Amino acid sequence: MKLGYVLRKRTGQLALVLAVGFVVIGFFGSALAPYGPLDASAAPLAPPSTSHWFGTDSLGRDILSRILAGAGISLLGGVLVSLVAFFVGTIPGILSVYLGRVFEWASLRLMDTVIALPFLIVAVAVTALLGNGLIPALVVVGVLVSPIFYRVARSVALSSVTADYVLAARLYGASTYWVVSRHILPKLIPALAVTFANTVAAGLIVISSLSFLGIGVQPPAPTWGGVLAETLGYISRSPLAPVFPSVFIIAAVWAFHALADLLRDAETEPVRRQTTAALASSPLSIAGKG
Repeated sequence: MKLGYVLRKRTGQLALVLAVGFVVIGFFGSALAPYGPLDASAAPLAPPSTSHWFGTDSLGRDILSRILAGAGISLLGGVLVSLVAFFVGTIPGILSVYLGRVFEWASLRLMDTVIALPFLIVAVAVTALLGNGLIPALVVVGVLVSPIFYRVARSVALSSVTADYVLAARLYGASTYWVVSRHILPKLIPALAVTFANTVAAGLIVISSLSFLGIGVQPPAPTWGGVLAETLGYISRSPLAPVFPSVFIIAAVWAFHALADLLRDAETEPVRRQTTAALASSPLSIAGKG
């Protein structure tokens, strides 16, 4: 149903094509690159041509090859951020409804504290303490965005905890695990899918920002943010070079955000249809037509 709704929309078709294309590039970008991402294959700062579609950087490396080779770190980094945020936020969000006031208060205060922390400053501080590695930076960013999943999971759990079927299951002695797995998760999964897609886009922006600053991945390893930083340094001599990594970042972020919006619309479509049908069959509507 959701996929059919997405495919019926022009925006959904474009977003899905872009998302699938970026996933393919993320896994096979190095194999698809026409040149080695670290090889000086032409003159420095060469303009776009048939042999180098996006031109070359200041060291003569093919920009297209570096973008393709860096897609894996950039895109999969966004996915890893979302996975960390999912587990760190979702489980406490559900348990905050069932483990009593003390756990609820402590988890809410902890998430409020995490929300107040600035992303980039904390990521820079952690990488300075643990070393300039990609995994620590991704884990830190995932923890920092986990309140999004916490609030979604807690909202769904709160809306279901007083439902008649949940109260009946409790009266029959159902455990918290049984209630969550049978009644909460089926309602939570659609909302988490929308949140996950949005978080992948947000994670991609953060990872690109960190790599732009040289955090997480050390040059000359290619990343989209790193390629953008390299090309911006010579924008006066090669003004088109920064455009290409920027377009890739913008297109990927737009694709995942668009999919998230369409998935959310697919969830509310039955409600909109029922509301429209009810309004159309109301006495006022019938009288107006008469």
